[in-house]
Amino acid sequence: MLFEKLEELAGQRNAIDGQIVEIAAEIDRDGLCGMTGARSVAALIAWKTGSSSKNGHTIAAVAQRLAEFPRCAAALREGRLSLDQVGVIAEHAGAGSDDHYAELAANASVSQLRTAIKLEPKPKPKPEPEPVPVPDADDEPEPEPESRGSITATTDDEFTCWTIKLPPIEAAAFEAALQSHHDGLIAQWKRDHGDSPAADRPPMPTRVDAFNALVEAGWDAEATRRPHSHRTTVVVHVDVKDRIAALHVGPLLSDADRRYLGCDATAEVWFERDGAVIGAGRTTRLINRRLRRALEHRHRTCAMPGCEATRGLHAHHIVHWEDGGPTDLDNLVLLCPYHHRLHHRGIITITGPATSLTVIDSTGRQLRSGSLARPPNQPPPAVPPYRGPSGERADWWWYTPFQPPPQATN
Repeated sequence: MLFEKLEELAGQRNAIDGQIVEIAAEIDRDGLCGMTGARSVAALIAWKTGSSSKNGHTIAAVAQRLAEFPRCAAALREGRLSLDQVGVIAEHAGAGSDDHYAELAANASVSQLRTAIKLEPKPKPKPEPEPVPVPDADDEPEPEPESRGSITATTDDEFTCWTIKLPPIEAAAFEAALQSHHDGLIAQWKRDHGDSPAADRPPMPTRVDAFNALVEAGWDAEATRRPHSHRTTVVVHVDVKDRIAALHVGPLLSDADRRYLGCDATAEVWFERDGAVIGAGRTTRLINRRLRRALEHRHRTCAMPGCEATRGLHAHHIVHWEDGGPTDLDNLVLLCPYHHRLHHRGIITITGPATSLTVIDSTGRQLRSGSLARPPNQPPPAVPPYRGPSGERADWWWYTPFQPPPQATN
């Protein structure tokens, strides 16, 4: 009896997820995401439904490829497939594989679908046309371009794997710096814990600890070089009569850019009247390290509802500095660069005090961090119970992976 009730509820949930996917696709198609200040459709859906960012990305992935997988989308709307099943297909499956995976997903679990997609043959890269040699007057071979390194990252549910490729010289310098930090951590560990009982000793520092120490050393050096902010120092000339600002030996600034620089940039301001310099103003934003730490302790993320950014945040004056707003905790909040610019462009409005912010979007609607979930006033979707995967063990020896259609050749 419990399993039958679970199947019925799972089918209704799948059908509701299908409707949410269609709403996300309409938001994406009509470009309605920006009016709320959200970074992306995935962030908007996660915010408004009160779900995790991973769930929001899954819904957005299915919405973006809704037209490519009509059978899988129809099965989702009818409650026969789950969002996670269709999400795996939409995120990783090749083009033209809708029929193949619609049949497979009827009996395959999410992990089995991931394995099946991994067995797909990788598409062959298109051959680049051979360059036509141009005869040189001196017939001297052109020097080969210098090889440049790369950094890539792949993330799963538990770890992030960084792959760093460096030319020999840079690789040698990186290895020397990493080994130096590793040796220093081991020497410090021996000084602090060499005489401690074995049961009380912390583990010996590894190369991962050395890499983190290397990152922190660079971070501390950058903080010492720019102690007041993550931003740079700029020179601004302001006409006190018309409030027209321009960068030093640079272009004019819009009102939004002028206010934006007044929040989180250490700027040297020169006041002018009728083209003549009449004096130098105080630094527009003098947020010392202690004040910034207090801001980060009070609110660890961007103050914009639904935004979970924690790195590279700007300190924003609720009452703008040029309007007499003080640089203290009651008049400061942290914003990510994206929402900071949106505010100064007039797309979102932020009013204080900092302890009870009011954020309004471009339509005049107040934004709140809570989800839009409410008690339903309509009956649940009339769909059959969700039977789920068969639960059988997959015999991949007899499985035929999806084969992409051959590319047309001229």
